[in-house]
Amino acid sequence: MLKHSKLVGFVATSKPESSRRFYGELLGLSLIEESPYAIVFESHDTIIRVQKTEQVFPPPYTSLGWEVENINEIVRSLSDAGVQFEQFQGLEQDAAGVWSVPNGSKVAWLKDPDGNLLSLTQPNP
Repeated sequence: MLKHSKLVGFVATSKPESSRRFYGELLGLSLIEESPYAIVFESHDTIIRVQKTEQVFPPPYTSLGWEVENINEIVRSLSDAGVQFEQFQGLEQDAAGVWSVPNGSKVAWLKDPDGNLLSLTQPNP
């Protein structure tokens, strides 16, 4: 029923100024529009609505994720810009925060200004 429909991802913010900079300037997403209710970005034909709210309760799991071609390059670039990557107990991550999955993929996690957990995944070649 929905396989030909465009996906829209949602995440919440109580810090719209910081979120606009984070998603737009740091992550490089295209700003589509902003209203009193949301900041809307586009990421490779997917719409991401950053909903404005008084309070955010970030879930303990990944809210949004991107598949990337060169995770080490992106992690290095974002780290140089001040982004901190998460380290998780029980996962053997390198010093930069990249986990090498047993299937050969690589994953790193970061948080947006409201604490929403985001991921970057480089699939197994």
